[in-house]
Amino acid sequence: MIIERALVVDDEILMRRFLQETLQRCGITVMSVQNGFQAIDVLSDEDDFDVVFTDIKMPKMNGIELLKRVKGQFKQTDVIVMTAYGTIETAVEAMKCGAFDYLLKPFAVDQIEIILKKLVERRELINENRYLKREINKNYNYNNMVVQSKSMIEILGTVKKIASTRATVLIQGETGTGKEIIARAIHSLSDRANKAFIKLNCAAVPENLMESELFGHEKGAFTGAANRRLGRFELANCGTLLLDEISEIPIHLQAKLLRVIQEREFERVGGQKTINVDVRIIATSNRDLVNEVRNGNFREDLYYRLNVVPILLDPLGDRPEDIEALCDFFIQKYCGENGTEPFKVDADTLQKMKNYSWPGNVRELENIVERSVVLGNRKILLPGEHNPSYVIGSINMNKSDTCGSKNSGLKIGKSIREMEKELIFKTLKANCWNKTRTAEMLEISIRTLRNKLHEYRDNNEIPEEFEILMAS
Repeated sequence: MIIERALVVDDEILMRRFLQETLQRCGITVMSVQNGFQAIDVLSDEDDFDVVFTDIKMPKMNGIELLKRVKGQFKQTDVIVMTAYGTIETAVEAMKCGAFDYLLKPFAVDQIEIILKKLVERRELINENRYLKREINKNYNYNNMVVQSKSMIEILGTVKKIASTRATVLIQGETGTGKEIIARAIHSLSDRANKAFIKLNCAAVPENLMESELFGHEKGAFTGAANRRLGRFELANCGTLLLDEISEIPIHLQAKLLRVIQEREFERVGGQKTINVDVRIIATSNRDLVNEVRNGNFREDLYYRLNVVPILLDPLGDRPEDIEALCDFFIQKYCGENGTEPFKVDADTLQKMKNYSWPGNVRELENIVERSVVLGNRKILLPGEHNPSYVIGSINMNKSDTCGSKNSGLKIGKSIREMEKELIFKTLKANCWNKTRTAEMLEISIRTLRNKLHEYRDNNEIPEEFEILMAS
């Protein structure tokens, strides 16, 4: 429940006790006082009350006066007035002064519960609107995108062409290559730019909650569904929905997702009403969806429905032309945030950066620049100079782990998929097969790591030295 704390103000002790017991049974923490002056003192000391229940007729300060003080000083606190002298005029005056609702004494428990339900629903709606406004007002400037390489310039050309259409876009590339940046660029150049840009990280949502996250649910639809909740499709109505790491959506939900994309309609979990939406879909994946289709993990019809406009982002190591511009951009950004003077990268350091493979792509470069700025260095602390987990010029952990193993560098001339597989197993070995630590080091979700291991097992691609560990 969004309502956590309530203050009861009434000069009648029996009414205070009745309200306190009723609200506590609803899971609300309650404090009670006998007059308006005490209420103001309590609110001044503890300003985190969600709602005040106040009687209208009280000595010293009546309920209307208290209502005006609360709405003037504690704007986030709602007020519900109570009166045994309930006239239409009194209720109208209270509502004009900002009361959420009113109760006529004597009242029953179910009347309180009805008002609380209305208050919860309104607060949920307010929170959803705030979230949408934050997304709409996020400052994003397409012209500030930092690109120098031919491949990225071509991609930006595609972004300009497709932005004004309703076409579904599928952006693929390794983790950290900037898939979300491209998605936001498409949205910012579209006629939906002043509408919501809603993101769902599919890898971060538990499988049993995925349907509710996408489509919302009705009250009582499942255990814990205490109130109606809007899903991401409704929140993104008339705007753009980014489905990040879409390969992680369970296959049993993919048919329902396909229907929404095609028909632009759905039902909330536990609901029967069909809801129509106008949403532009952008999906991203750091996995090869063609392989996922081939292995039975992703529906072929959904893949083709998403792949209307395909965009493939090259790894940063394959476009060294972008490194200098990106480095300068991040130096300006983090020096500005930390109040330090920007600096230039010397030629020797820049060349080493261009020779490095950047397994973490742009995200790794950004982290290294930020770390250098925060530590107060006037030069970039390169991988290997400050962190033994890296060595310039190779994707090499170069680290003796607690199991006594030592990684060797990955060799050039292999496919990206082979290099990825080898990096995963070498990192697992370095971490003594600790999957959580491995996922953190590789900057992927634990679910993505498990899926890749299952894929290697299904395709009989487990390196011989790891077969026993994989079997355990």
